[in-house]
Amino acid sequence: MPIGVIGAGAIGTALTERLVAAGEHVLIANSRGPDSLRGLVAAAGPGLTAVTVEEAAAEEVVVLAVPWRRLEDAVAAARVTDWGGRIVIDATNPVGAPDLAGRGSSEVVAGLLPGARLVKAFNTLAPHVLGANPRTPAGRRVIFLSGDDASANARVAVLTESAGWAAVDLGPLAVAGRLQQFPGGPLPALSLIREK
Repeated sequence: MPIGVIGAGAIGTALTERLVAAGEHVLIANSRGPDSLRGLVAAAGPGLTAVTVEEAAAEEVVVLAVPWRRLEDAVAAARVTDWGGRIVIDATNPVGAPDLAGRGSSEVVAGLLPGARLVKAFNTLAPHVLGANPRTPAGRRVIFLSGDDASANARVAVLTESAGWAAVDLGPLAVAGRLQQFPGGPLPALSLIREK
């Protein structure tokens, strides 16, 4: 089953390249359209297809990896009024965000995606670290995740592990999502290794 990725910036590209290297089929989209992604697709190989935002959003697992300032535009471009229980992986960070009114950033994102099972993941590592081989001589690089739906968390953990990372499920968004949030949380930029 393909994975939709909305956002082809540094995080979206790094994650896409790792997923394709692990054998996943990824459908990637950005605001400029599929033609703007030809170079990325050619470099990644046959596991990557450039599509529209609407097409990427139609998959059962969708990664949202856009700059915070473009979040609402990306959600609007998806043209989804009810996400119907699909898993949306929130890889965004509220850099330059206005006041979140006491909510965690993933709670804000969840509010824009009615019916989605939101899982916060892949947002705490710098792009060059996220894009590097997660298997190191010392062990596997850790990816933190959090969400309110245990089965969605488990599905994202399986995806994470199959791509070579070590998944650490922190629990519900209201608390754990804030630990992952950048800026503000203590976990961003921690590059931890789980020993073999």
